[in-house]
Amino acid sequence: MTDQIAPEQIAIVTGASRGLGFALAEALAPRFHVVAVARTVGGLEDLDDRIKARGGAATLAPMDITKQDAMAQLCRSVHDRWGGAALWLHTAVHAAPLAPASHMDAADWEKSVKTNLTPMGYLVPFMAALLGPEGRAVFFEDDHSGAKFYGHYGTTKGAQIALARSWQAESVKTGPRVDIVTPAPMNTTTRMRFHPGEDKSVLTSPYAEAARLLAELELG
Repeated sequence: MTDQIAPEQIAIVTGASRGLGFALAEALAPRFHVVAVARTVGGLEDLDDRIKARGGAATLAPMDITKQDAMAQLCRSVHDRWGGAALWLHTAVHAAPLAPASHMDAADWEKSVKTNLTPMGYLVPFMAALLGPEGRAVFFEDDHSGAKFYGHYGTTKGAQIALARSWQAESVKTGPRVDIVTPAPMNTTTRMRFHPGEDKSVLTSPYAEAARLLAELELG
């Protein structure tokens, strides 16, 4: 049955197994058939259960965005099965522990670049072909560029958004539409990694923030 879905009903969410990506993927159903991409199989299965409870459907893609061949295969499969997609929401991110620039762990730096920045070099071309002129891509800004102790994350996340802004400027007249939005501070694993002692009661939930952002994007 899902093979009969039109491209304008397909939404791809990278980083869908937890946090904001999970909440966005759930909120998009049942209006969209969600292609949920993440490494964590258990999180994807939980998402699938919640989407089904809302009367929606998802295709689970337990893949690592840092694997270019896997992402190429995914995009080819989406094209062959449905002819394209209407939405791409990119929430996948690596949040290395805060550290002074002079004491950054080399492995954390490498993983930050490998997850937050390098995939943009192939995901943007792949997804642009799937989305076509009528589709939309959404990125989520979390600006810590130049902030103390955010060397890994601030640099790589900032570079990710810089590339997204270039694509946004280039595609104004040709499409796809590229949106960059800024989530409020949320009670997520990423946030807790940065601020483990923070009062969680002052943070919004990913579900509330997903609803707000989708309304802002007129996708709610």
